[in-house]
Amino acid sequence: MRIVVKVGTSTLAHATGHLNIKRVEELCKVLSDIKNAGHEVVLVSSGAIGMGLGKLLIKSKPDDIPTKQAAAAVGQCELMYTYDKLFSEYNHTVAQILLTGADVKDPVRHGNFQNTVYRLLELGAIPVINENDSIATEEIVIGDNDTLGAIVATSISADLLIILSDINGLYTGDPHKDENATLIKVVEEINDDILKLGGGSGSSLGTGGMKTKLTAAEITTGGGVDMIIANGNNPAAIYDMVDGNDFVGTKFCKRK
Repeated sequence: MRIVVKVGTSTLAHATGHLNIKRVEELCKVLSDIKNAGHEVVLVSSGAIGMGLGKLLIKSKPDDIPTKQAAAAVGQCELMYTYDKLFSEYNHTVAQILLTGADVKDPVRHGNFQNTVYRLLELGAIPVINENDSIATEEIVIGDNDTLGAIVATSISADLLIILSDINGLYTGDPHKDENATLIKVVEEINDDILKLGGGSGSSLGTGGMKTKLTAAEITTGGGVDMIIANGNNPAAIYDMVDGNDFVGTKFCKRK
């Protein structure tokens, strides 16, 4: 299988913006093991801005673009250093790819991106992809890494996109407000009723929410790729997702 795993800031970092060492170490271990089993793995990683803010001792997410871009520049170094160190412990090589909206929209640049990822996978590397937040502005921004994960998954004809977040999956209501809200295990079709379940952003450091995940699900399933939303606090659950076993999360089935 060719698997794209998108991991959000809330999974990678504590609320302080500093790295959640235990969780990131487990994530890299699980993905390395899955790769050892013969699967191809692509990691779409958020966290650059959040980690940069933590390292720069900025306690809240700034509103101005230059500070966000500066934080991303600092945090991206930290992020890739961490991935390189942890994956190297399991004898795997990582490769960094940073994208903007222009890279996705321009056919030539998009083709170059696809060719690079395909070749990296052939060479046995693990591509680590993020939006180029130090460069992106409103005109060329992709916007959030849920959408980026969907674009990556469909661009490289993945078999599965796994979005790890701070929520178990899609619920019938807001589980923080409605005690009767229940987890939806499988979504066969994304209709208006499903789209109405989208909400706002969850983490104070991240940009995603259920609304962006449902948008990602529309892109992914429309492109012939299955998608799963699950909680990132237990990276070992990825084994069950890949093996087709029962897991806590929501699966969105590709359009047939």
